[in-house]
Amino acid sequence: MAEATDPPRETFRLSQLLYDARYRSMTIQVVAAILIMLLLVELVDNTVTNLAALGKDIRFGFLWSTAGYDINQQLIPFTSQDTHARAAVVGILNTLLVAFLGCLLATLIGVLAGVLRLSKNWIVARIMTFYVEAMRNTPLLIWILIVFAVMTEATPQPREFREGGGASMILWDSVAISNRGVYIPRPIWEAGSGVVVAVFVLSIIGIFVLRNIARKRQQATGQQLPVLRISLLLFFVPTLLAYFLLGRPVTLEMPELGGFNFSGGIQIRNSFIALWLALSLYTSAFIAEIVRSGILAISKGQTEAAFALGIQPNRTMQLIILPQALRVIIPPLISQYLNLTKNSSLAIAVGYMDVRSTLGGITINQTGRELEGMLLLGIFYLITSLIISALMNLYNSSVKLKER
Repeated sequence: MAEATDPPRETFRLSQLLYDARYRSMTIQVVAAILIMLLLVELVDNTVTNLAALGKDIRFGFLWSTAGYDINQQLIPFTSQDTHARAAVVGILNTLLVAFLGCLLATLIGVLAGVLRLSKNWIVARIMTFYVEAMRNTPLLIWILIVFAVMTEATPQPREFREGGGASMILWDSVAISNRGVYIPRPIWEAGSGVVVAVFVLSIIGIFVLRNIARKRQQATGQQLPVLRISLLLFFVPTLLAYFLLGRPVTLEMPELGGFNFSGGIQIRNSFIALWLALSLYTSAFIAEIVRSGILAISKGQTEAAFALGIQPNRTMQLIILPQALRVIIPPLISQYLNLTKNSSLAIAVGYMDVRSTLGGITINQTGRELEGMLLLGIFYLITSLIISALMNLYNSSVKLKER
C-alpha cells in the first residue's frame, strides 16, 4: 500500500524578489524608499555642510536670547525683554485664536448660506449665489485688505466720541468702534468668581448631556423633549443665580475716552478683526458649497416622506436631512479648516502679530536663523494640521452610518 507523502516545500531564492509576482511589488517599494531616504540624507548633509562653511551651523540657542521687540496683541504677558521662544509662543496663541474663531464663524455662515442657496425664494437663492461666487473668486488677500480698509477708514476717530463729535458708543455705552480698534468691557475677577465660572462650565456640560438624553429618548420612543427651552434655562439661570448669590464677584471695567484715545476695557485691534472676518467670510463660501452638495446628495424622497408625516420643514432639515448629509460634508470640511488655519499666515499684510510675524518674521530677521525659524514654523503648522484632522476624523467616525 502506497504511503501519502507531503509535497516538497519550495525553498526561497533571491531571484524571487525580482521574478516572483508575490515579492516583486514589495521589492520595488523597499528599493524606492531606500533611494528616497538616501536622497534626503544627501540633501540634509549638503545643506548642513554648506551652512557650516558659511559659519551658520544649525543651532536653536537663539530661542533663549532676548527678543528686543514688542507684540501689539497678546494673550499672555510679553515684553521686549522676554525671549524669542516666548515671542514664538505669543504668536502661536494669536494664530490659534484667529483660526479657532474663524472656523466657528465660517461654519455658522457657511451652513446658513448653503441652506439658503437651496431656498425656494428666488431672491434669497440668488443673493446667496452672488455671495458665494463673489467670495470664492476673489483672492483672500484682497478681502483682508478690504475689511481692514473699512475698519480703519469708515469708522470714527476716538476724538469724535466726545460730546457733539457725531459718534457714540453702543450697547449702553459699553462698546466703542473706532479706527483704532473695537473697545469692549474687561471682566474684573474678584473672590468667588471661580465658582461662577465653574457653574457656567457645568451648565454647558449639562446642555450636552440633555441633548444626548433627548436624542436617545427620541430614537427609542419617538417623543421629543423641549431641548431648546431647557438648554436656554440651563445656560442662563444657574450662572445668574450663582452670580447674585455670591454678591456679584465679576464686574466690568468699561472703556472710557481719555485724552486722545480710549482707556480701560479690552482693545480688539482692527488687524485682528480684519483677518478674522476675511478668513471667515472667504472660507464660508466654500463651506456653503460643501453643505449644499451634501444636502443635494440626500434623496428627495426623504424630504417628501417627512412632509407626508406632517414634519415641519425646519425639523425635517434638522432631524432628517443634515444628520445624513454630515457623512458627505465632514471630509471636505476638514480641508477647509486646514486651509483657514494656514491662510492665517496672511496676517502680516495687516500687521497682526501671528506666529508667521514673530517666529517666521522678526525673529528670523534679528537672529539670521532662517533655516531654523522656517523649520520650526513648518513643524508648528504640520502639528496643528494633524491635530485638526485627527479631531475632525474622530467626529466623522461618530456621525457616519454604522452598519449592523
